[in-house]
Amino acid sequence: MPLQNRVAPDGSLHAVPERGTMLGNRGGKFHRDDQTLGKRRWASERWICCELHYKNMHHDPMGKGYTSLFFLDEVTALAAGHRPCFFCRRKEAKAFLNGEKVETFDDRLHQERLSTPKDTVIPAPSLRQSKALAMAGLEKAGIHTDCPMDSRFRGNDGLGGQPDGVAVEMDGAFFARRRNKLLCWSFSGYTQAVEIMPAMQVKVLTPPSILAILRIGYQPRWHSTASQWDD
Repeated sequence: MPLQNRVAPDGSLHAVPERGTMLGNRGGKFHRDDQTLGKRRWASERWICCELHYKNMHHDPMGKGYTSLFFLDEVTALAAGHRPCFFCRRKEAKAFLNGEKVETFDDRLHQERLSTPKDTVIPAPSLRQSKALAMAGLEKAGIHTDCPMDSRFRGNDGLGGQPDGVAVEMDGAFFARRRNKLLCWSFSGYTQAVEIMPAMQVKVLTPPSILAILRIGYQPRWHSTASQWDD
């Protein structure tokens, strides 16, 4: 049976067969000895995103050291509030922080993870179509609209000002922006593409500090399924 350590874009943890393409942790061990989770969802403020495989290193996913987490891709990890790891992804981590001290960034990011969510409320004339697509992707992902959300992030500037790589929630499903489309997210990959319309109603999941880094050009890793709709 899969462990409850697969991460959705809103930061919630699920037990699904799909493992994804990237590894990470939340600062240490927060699982119980029987490899199940209680109420805790992190060990410290150091939430990182790592290589799935690095120099033939091996460890137990829920062992004595820390609780391993799995992400579909880096877009998902960033949305959930994880930054690149300085051990196995040092070059990307340095480009990501661009000189800022990691402790300062982690402290600020953690406050954003704990902050009160704010919804984006925008008229959505295409709501019926987008809802049908969203619910189809939601069903494929095995996510239910009444599932507990461990941590959420909200923005208030709509899709127009958002960069590629931002993750959003729309009608109960998760999407990521890639060029002029929203890609419907699932644990196994991106399943559909929806053309972005200015009046779409969305909830921004990616934290503000990470959004700012995406806006100045940081290129996160995407799952291979994301490229099928590229023009």
